[in-house]
Amino acid sequence: MMLWLPLVVLFSVWCAHAKKDSGPRIKSTKFDTLPSNLQWFDDTDIVLVQEREVGLVWRSDDAGVTWDKVKDVEKGEADEVWLNPHDNKKAYILSRGKTHWYTNDQGETWTAFNTGQSTPSEFREPLSFHAGDSDKVVLNTQICEDWVCDEASYYTVDGFATLELLRKDTRGCHFARSTLLFKTSDDDFFDDRVLCVAKGRYSPWPKDNRLLVSDNYFSDEFEPLLAEDRTVQGIISMAIVKGFLVAAAKAEGTSELALYVTDDAKIWHRAEFPHDSDKLEEEAYTILESTNYSIQVDVMTTRSMNAMGVLFSSNSNGTYFTENIKHTNRDFRGIVDFEKVQNIQGIVLVNVVDNWAEVERTGMAEKNIQSRISFDDGRTFEALTAGGKDLHLHSVTEMSNSGRVFSSSAPGLVMGIGNTGKFLKPYQEGDLYVSDDAGLTWRFALESAHKYEFGDQGSVLVAVYDEGPAEKIKYSIDHGKTWDSKKFEDPVNAKILTTTPDSTSLKFLLLGSIGSGSKTEYSVTAIDFDGLHESDCKKNDFEDWYARLDEDGNPSCIMGHTQMYRRRKPDADCFINKEFIDPLPLFEPCKCTEKDFECDYNFVRQDGKCVPATTLPKPKGACKSGDEKFTGSSGYRLIPGNECTRRGGVELDEEVERPCEDTVKTPSSGKISHVIQNFQANHFRGYYYMERTETSTGDDETIIMRTDMNEVYITHDHGKSWDVIPELEDEDIIAIVPHQYFKDAVFFLTGYSTVYYTVNRGKSFHEFYAPHPPNEDQLPALSFHPDNQDWLMWTGAVDCGTYSDKECHTETSISEDRGDSWKTMLRYVQKCEFIKKEGRGDSEKLVYCEQFKDERLDGQLQLLSSDDWFKTHKTHFEDILTFATMSEFIIVAQRDETQNLKVDASIDGKTFAPAAFPKNFNVPVQRAYTVLDSSTHAVFLHVTVGSHEDFEYGRLMKSNSNGTNYVLSVGGVNRNGPGYVDFEKMQGLEGVAIINVVDNLDDEEKRKAKKLRTLITHNDGAEWAPLKAPEEDADGKKFDCDVKNGKECSLHLHGYTERKDPRDTYSSASAVGLMMGVGNVGPSLTRKADADTFVTRNGGTDWHAVKKGNYVWEYGDQGGIIVIVEDNVATKVVYYSLDEGETWTEYQFADNPMIIDMLTTLPSDNSLNFLLWRRGTGSGGEVSTVNIDFSGLRDRKCILNEDDPSDPGSDYYLWQPKHPMQENNCLFGHVSEYHRKKLESECWNGHQIHQLHNVAQNCTCTRQDFECNYNYELDNGGVCSLVEGEKPLTGEEMCANDPNLRYYKEGTSYRRIPITTCEGGRALDAAEERLCPGQEPDPEKEHKGLSGFGLFVVAVLLPFLVAGGVGFWVWRNWDGKFGRIRLGDTGSAFDASQPWIQFPVAAISALVAVVAAIPLVASSAWRGISGMFGGGRRFTTRQSFARGRGDYAVVDPDEDELLGDDEEEDV
Repeated sequence: MMLWLPLVVLFSVWCAHAKKDSGPRIKSTKFDTLPSNLQWFDDTDIVLVQEREVGLVWRSDDAGVTWDKVKDVEKGEADEVWLNPHDNKKAYILSRGKTHWYTNDQGETWTAFNTGQSTPSEFREPLSFHAGDSDKVVLNTQICEDWVCDEASYYTVDGFATLELLRKDTRGCHFARSTLLFKTSDDDFFDDRVLCVAKGRYSPWPKDNRLLVSDNYFSDEFEPLLAEDRTVQGIISMAIVKGFLVAAAKAEGTSELALYVTDDAKIWHRAEFPHDSDKLEEEAYTILESTNYSIQVDVMTTRSMNAMGVLFSSNSNGTYFTENIKHTNRDFRGIVDFEKVQNIQGIVLVNVVDNWAEVERTGMAEKNIQSRISFDDGRTFEALTAGGKDLHLHSVTEMSNSGRVFSSSAPGLVMGIGNTGKFLKPYQEGDLYVSDDAGLTWRFALESAHKYEFGDQGSVLVAVYDEGPAEKIKYSIDHGKTWDSKKFEDPVNAKILTTTPDSTSLKFLLLGSIGSGSKTEYSVTAIDFDGLHESDCKKNDFEDWYARLDEDGNPSCIMGHTQMYRRRKPDADCFINKEFIDPLPLFEPCKCTEKDFECDYNFVRQDGKCVPATTLPKPKGACKSGDEKFTGSSGYRLIPGNECTRRGGVELDEEVERPCEDTVKTPSSGKISHVIQNFQANHFRGYYYMERTETSTGDDETIIMRTDMNEVYITHDHGKSWDVIPELEDEDIIAIVPHQYFKDAVFFLTGYSTVYYTVNRGKSFHEFYAPHPPNEDQLPALSFHPDNQDWLMWTGAVDCGTYSDKECHTETSISEDRGDSWKTMLRYVQKCEFIKKEGRGDSEKLVYCEQFKDERLDGQLQLLSSDDWFKTHKTHFEDILTFATMSEFIIVAQRDETQNLKVDASIDGKTFAPAAFPKNFNVPVQRAYTVLDSSTHAVFLHVTVGSHEDFEYGRLMKSNSNGTNYVLSVGGVNRNGPGYVDFEKMQGLEGVAIINVVDNLDDEEKRKAKKLRTLITHNDGAEWAPLKAPEEDADGKKFDCDVKNGKECSLHLHGYTERKDPRDTYSSASAVGLMMGVGNVGPSLTRKADADTFVTRNGGTDWHAVKKGNYVWEYGDQGGIIVIVEDNVATKVVYYSLDEGETWTEYQFADNPMIIDMLTTLPSDNSLNFLLWRRGTGSGGEVSTVNIDFSGLRDRKCILNEDDPSDPGSDYYLWQPKHPMQENNCLFGHVSEYHRKKLESECWNGHQIHQLHNVAQNCTCTRQDFECNYNYELDNGGVCSLVEGEKPLTGEEMCANDPNLRYYKEGTSYRRIPITTCEGGRALDAAEERLCPGQEPDPEKEHKGLSGFGLFVVAVLLPFLVAGGVGFWVWRNWDGKFGRIRLGDTGSAFDASQPWIQFPVAAISALVAVVAAIPLVASSAWRGISGMFGGGRRFTTRQSFARGRGDYAVVDPDEDELLGDDEEEDV
């Protein structure tokens, strides 16, 4: 309740005085709750303040003397108050609901407006303002249902009188002209340009976010070219900084960001930082207050909990950054101790860490902070001094007041809290210091810490005690040399001391509290110094004050001029008393010096000089035949906005003569090169590619490799040169564990608690100490969080020493600071996994664990979850075998009362439902499941039917969208003993998969060998057909059978179960439409020794013979080059194709033949370098790597015109995949168009291309858009018929089977394929739709997607995630390819945002064997890392299996106890 003084008292206190007052006038107003968010309307005495706790807004029109509730807004409705920064009459009150208010008269009246179903965004700033027209505002909103939120942006051009939809699926929109300094063109032609970060074209994940631009409020839109004339995905944020617009992008698999900058919203450049600087990381860089001609960025160089950084400044267009000062102090929130002195060009205050080496080394050391100041825009820094001693001040990381920390618009006046001495002491030990020469010299002002403010352009300085209740207000009218005071009515605990934004007023406001405990009261105190002086200042009361002086005391220049103010003399007995009139500087030009110039376009600074950064453009008409020189840029240009006088000064930008060779790029040699490196070892034990992403800096191609001699090597040039890692030279490394989600990080495990790691692709190495040695239960020791790089889970061995008499068990600990500190999370665990937050809406701390009940190893295995590191937890199941996480599903395996394997599935991680199989699905004991794929919003599950040794097979089942109802896709699908299945999805294309089926099932009991046939589906398993055989073999000869008879003469490929390296995938996500395989043409698959090599260019529809014999292959340059080498045969040549396998050329890489164990390249298949790994020559011999570099063949980068793909100058065409059984190109109800390079184009793809260009159209529904419904299967006529002896599923049964189902349809034999988008046409699933019992009707009938969080309408380039593992679950050296040899253990929760479609996930069996698949391995790193080339099985083929997160691996034959020899004897 407000407390009001009688009118007569107010009048007596505040009446005008004719004579000088003895001190300021003070008036307090009390509030029920703490006031906050106090804001002044610029150039007025009108103030707004919130009581956020009760949803109230108050207004004062007399600088806080009296207050009234704002009209038209009821209590509890106001959530946020925003002032329009470009119009001092406009403000906005936003609620958390759908009704909001605006004012056009400084809050005197308010008008409501409505946002329909949307509410203001909680994820980003809700309002964006137009600097040139205050009626134009963008409103960013959200529509949330439970934890699922859809975002959209709206706009108004009439100050919210009307509100229109701008665009759906946005992630924040801004006017380009959000500041007065930013201009889209000289004539403001693009004045209405709006930029939005928007959801990916067909993906909701941040990695696919796009930057979109529109000049007509998104009636039309386009995607700007940000890098190398290509668009960029993964835009995560956007900001307007003075005259610059900055967009930040982050690719998947890295924490590194790329900054793209424009100063006109048309031409963009990537911001370039020095090569030796630390990388930009998400939440690890801060864009600071910048100048009109430069951007200031601080980049974190340490961990966030004890952070330091490096300060950089850009050139005038924001593209090239140079280092200003190292070891800047910053906090975990990204706030940096940095402030520019307001209105004074070139003066900057920063805090730095003196003991930076200790802080970097330990991460926990207390910082020794020192203050520094620069007077030349950060080029040089010096210490602050007071009384001849170094002075250190508390800065932005410890803000105790609102607004700026040190300065205001008062010319040259600066204040701060700190101390003299060697380092900065705690705030409570600080005193108030003042400078009136912009920080050049300082003097002691007041003892103890105070809040402070400036008034009347510095004529009055105000301070309030800040170490407890303040009894008086203190003030100075002589620049802080002397101080007076006046008592408050009651002691006040100061919270905020503030004044008008321009510090021209004599009126101040103090927010605070009075009393303590239950007697605490809150107040706003108005303080007015208007009567302190009798007169206004005259001309003689002012002095000329120069903002900067050089060493000789002369005015110094910056941006080509000196800066001078007319300011009141400190001892003048007057006030300026010109409210709301900002002090204006006077500039005098200076002669140009070198400091007034910067590097011109296409030039960079090296060793202090500007040199060409690339090939220079050739001036028109220059460098004709015979010309040897041309006149061009000197490499320098005058900094835009610089006002220096050229006459008599330096003129670095005069054109100079340059040799014409500077305009010609060194042509490619036209040759291939190779480098052989030999190592003294018997075999390679492991290697790992640390690939850069699209937003990573540099051009390195880094590999870490280990030999059986326990030497760990690193190369940054794809194997052309190798170096031993010195930090690991004397260490016994037992496992190398790459970070599962961040490609720049890899961990090196020892047999004890020491762990080494790198987070910058091997530039530097560090170590931490785990709480326990690695576990002995063959569990992953390290598990990684998908989003927080420094969050680690460690599963270690406790009481497992030789001399321990306690029970050996595993214990899982958690670290949130990359191993600096650990907390015990759970004991007696089997495994723990982070659960990906994205798409499930749970806490980012959500963890699932298997724990033995009552912490007893003979107890039941429980499934628990927690979102607070197991301070509390929930028990989901009391007795399980294991659980597996996949893209949209969590699958749990347990035994039922008959000892059958029972499967439950969950989408949200909270509600589980049992899996239901068709009624005729009679398997005596369901002993093994293999979860294969869930990338298309349905689970493919292989259920073992036949389990005789060497005659294993099963049925391929496909689920509905929540993983609970399964129908038969195809029977007789081949698997092997360990549980791996001949099933493989084509990467990059939706719904295409290849399987091998057993064609002679009747021979199972006869113990005959299996006969396999290869089938392909183009509609996600709804229909299967043989692979079409090519017309002739590699020698041009006809085959022995009639290739037109697909049943008796088709192509068959050796699949997953036969691979020496299971990571040898047919396809690559970056080479859309291409697949390679080895096999034969005939009625069935023959011996691999007799196989040939084949290729398809159109997604498996047509195949061509490549070579006679077995070859392994790798794709490079996104399919622009394919390299093959003969498998398991001594050779000295490779073959390569530059036209997608149409023609092949031989290249000899050695004088003598060698057996190649592996052909590798970057996981993204976007390199021009390939690496051959030569098999060892025996004990005491040597192994070799052979780098083959194809970059010399060509030097032109392909031209891609995304806006006009039909451009004759483009090197690409649009390719449409099609179903071979359809006349048109419709797949899953739509026509997709992909960028494919023209075969005749002699160029390299270069920068990663986003192949999917567009979904050209939706199609009418056909048979291929449907699959058999539950309890139905294909009959011999290809029709979905009810299984024998069954009745159709009732509506009640449908609803019971799917708790999330709202509506059901009875009596249909077909159901739509989950990912189809077809409309109209055949409606094979047509039936009356009815509401499930107990469900509420959905008036809008919104189908939110398969898992309720806005999944893809079109699933393109989606990975399917994999999981698995019981007893053992060693995740192998995931490096983005399946084909790495095992380098270590890791977790197993995989996110759905991976760019590579992945393969068989987990084999879940009643034998207590969950055979891990992509990216897992079923073998223990703790028994010694048996390498691909050494112990265990030799891998001799291409290592790029599925471009995902690992692979199947060696399953040792002596691991029977893990694979489950406890199977039932009567089975």
